[in-house]
Order: sequence, then structure tokens, then C-alpha cells
Amino acid sequence: MSTHHPLRIFAGSANRPLAEAVVRILDTELGKCTTTRLKDTEIHVSIDEAVRDQDVFIIQPCSAPVNDHLMELLLYVDAFRRASAHEITAVIPYYPYGRQERMAKGREAISAKVVATMLEAMGVSRVIYFDVHAPATQGFFQVPVDPLSALPVLAAYFDREEFRNAAIVSPDVGRAKFAGLYAERLHLPLVVMHKRRHGFSEAEATHVVGDIQGKIPIIIDDIIAGGSVLDEVDSLIRAGALPEVYLAITHGVLLPSAIERLNRDERIKQLVISDTICQPEAIRQHERITIVSIAELLARVIGRIHAGESISALLSKQ
Repeated sequence: MSTHHPLRIFAGSANRPLAEAVVRILDTELGKCTTTRLKDTEIHVSIDEAVRDQDVFIIQPCSAPVNDHLMELLLYVDAFRRASAHEITAVIPYYPYGRQERMAKGREAISAKVVATMLEAMGVSRVIYFDVHAPATQGFFQVPVDPLSALPVLAAYFDREEFRNAAIVSPDVGRAKFAGLYAERLHLPLVVMHKRRHGFSEAEATHVVGDIQGKIPIIIDDIIAGGSVLDEVDSLIRAGALPEVYLAITHGVLLPSAIERLNRDERIKQLVISDTICQPEAIRQHERITIVSIAELLARVIGRIHAGESISALLSKQ
């Protein structure tokens, strides 16, 4: 009797274009499933083909509406388990509640841990995500986790002659290690900003550490939501940076306030984001927003995991 478990890739409703790109690269087909949103706001999911004894990968970033997409993912994992799938890998390019990974003060929930607990309770066998806000989130899981990064595809955008006079800017001390990887890959100097945070969406830059004089700043981060990272522009230019600022950010949550800030500040030349989150047409057509794809990297990782091969060599090459 054969012991091979066929590879099957499914997608929730959050980012089907990414899933379609992945299956094209892997020369396979997207599995058939249906998500229905009922009139009372409940979500119903169904798998429309047999998955017994198959290796299932369900691609579902949990972007806005976060709770709907998270619930949809949990229901799919449960449905695959009840349909006797051999293994269920949750591919979550954008991990929800990633910024709530610790108790900043008493009597708070550690929401990133809650998400991990729910996924494991539903029966997930493995988790893949990209650039989670706190690397320690991996420790919330008892199942294998593959923490991937969009750094290779984002850095490739800036690997051009016109950026030889640039500097990589970490928006705060917490991102300095991540920014250092960009600086090392692109052979550019690293600048770190120190800031004082006043809440979830308010922070004040206090000073800039590193030589930014006469250089093009490339600000890196994992998430851009309300656009607070754009507040760093004034501090950088006061420190001597050239008034042409670029941003390389993995997850484009992009609330209306971020788009408003981008539109009114001509010093921001380009915002480069990945396609971990499916963007509306207005964002895709924005003249100062560039979207690069993680599909090829994700497809290769899925292929290697299914074949039982190590992904370490692949990631080191990337």
C-alpha cells in the first residue's frame, strides 16, 4: 500500500490571489472549498472534495476583518481534521494579534498565545507565517512552526545602483536586529531611531543613532497600519537625511490614516510592501506603493515541507 500523502493546497477568502500564484508555481490546482457568510454574521465553511490521508496546506492571512478571517481559518482546520486529512498546515502570511505577545501591564490577555492555543486545539499540524512582530511567538506553539521572512523579496527591490547612497533605518530599538539583516544583505549602513511610546498608536522619536547625513533613508518594519512609522520622516531629515524617503514593510495593513499621510507627504517616494495581505484595487494602483510577491518563496517552502526536505538551505540561499 502506498504511504505517499498527496499535496493539496486550499485557500480561505482572505488572499486567494496569493494562493493562486503559489499553485501556479507548484504546477498544481487550488482545492475546492466554499466560505459562506450568513445573514446573522456567522461563517460556514465546507470542503468540496475528498482530502482523506492528504497533506493539506490552507492559506489564510488574518488581515481585516481579523476576527472573521481567523474564525474562518479555525473552521477550515476543524473541517479538514474531521475529513481525515493526514496533516494540516496553517499558512498564515499575516499572523493575527501578533503585537499582543506579552503583558505590557497587569490584567491583559496575551492574545498571540490565545491564537496559537486555538489553532492547536482545532488540530493544526504545522504553522507557517511571515515576519511576526515578536519572534518569541514561535514558542507559544507545541507543533512545528516555520517563521519565514519577506526580507529577500523586499531587499531585492533596493538592490540597485540608485540606492548605493542609502542607509537602512530601524524605526525603534526593537526592530534593530531585523533592520541589521537588511543592512547586511544590501551592504548599507544601519541607523537606529530611539522613540518613546505613549500607547498603541502614538510614539515620539527622541534621537537618531548612526550616520544618516546626506543619505537616502530606507525605513524597514514588519507592519504599517495607522502610519505612525511615517512620523519618523521629520526626525530623519532634521538629522541630515536626504528628503527622499523609502519604506520596506512586510505587512501592509494600511488604515485610511496611513494612506492620508502618504498622500500628503511628497518626501515619501515609495512604500514597498509584500502581498501577505490582499490589497484593494486603489492600493494596487497607487503610484507610490509597490507590492512585491512572496509567492515563489512560499511555494518552494511548501514543496520542500511536503517532500520532507529541509528548508534551512533554501532560506539561507534566499
